[in-house]
Amino acid sequence: MRESPRSRRLKSDHKALDELAAESSIFSFMPYGNPTDFYILRFSGRGFYRPDPQGEVVQRDEHEVHIRLGASYPRMMPELAWKSPIFHPNISASGVVCLGGYGTYWVPSLALDELCTMLWDMIRYENYDETSPYNREAAAWAKNQSLFHLPIDPRPLRDKLAGNVLAADLLPPLATQKKAKRVAAAAGNGDVLFIGDNDIGDNDPIEAQLVPQPRRPAGGDGDVLFIE
Repeated sequence: MRESPRSRRLKSDHKALDELAAESSIFSFMPYGNPTDFYILRFSGRGFYRPDPQGEVVQRDEHEVHIRLGASYPRMMPELAWKSPIFHPNISASGVVCLGGYGTYWVPSLALDELCTMLWDMIRYENYDETSPYNREAAAWAKNQSLFHLPIDPRPLRDKLAGNVLAADLLPPLATQKKAKRVAAAAGNGDVLFIGDNDIGDNDPIEAQLVPQPRRPAGGDGDVLFIE
């Protein structure tokens, strides 16, 4: 019996998510159906939620989204339901997700792994639209807050593939947008440490490079620390 275009697409999407999960320390999923037409997606990385409607916005590290691929998929958009608490301008309190133009003009060629990347970018506030919100309070907060540097998690979804060196547990709990200027000198072997501080927070991880220098004669000044 000849396989239907929908069945081929469902199998293709499942394969794409398998590849995505292998290339990501952030993403995992549970499939249901044969071929799979329902997924529980999980993302492990920094986003926001507000436990108390009148309280402070805090970070959350675990996120869950359900996706159902209906009978009209891929001609019609998948059914999305956000199941974990989240505070985002384009996700309602009941879990309805706004995908911007894709919600009005769905593109059947958009693969499921690409959709997952969009969802991750929403979680970490790489992708948000405060001008047409589902959650007006979250939109106002995103526009006016200065406590967090956005995106709150710098990693792309395919972080293994990208070779990203920033681990989630190295990220500062609070990030500012101040430039840190720190200078120190210590006795040592004469190597020079160059550190960049491009708009990082006071507690942000800093990339450093150790450059070997010619050995100084005895009685020299020791090591020198340069900070740009």
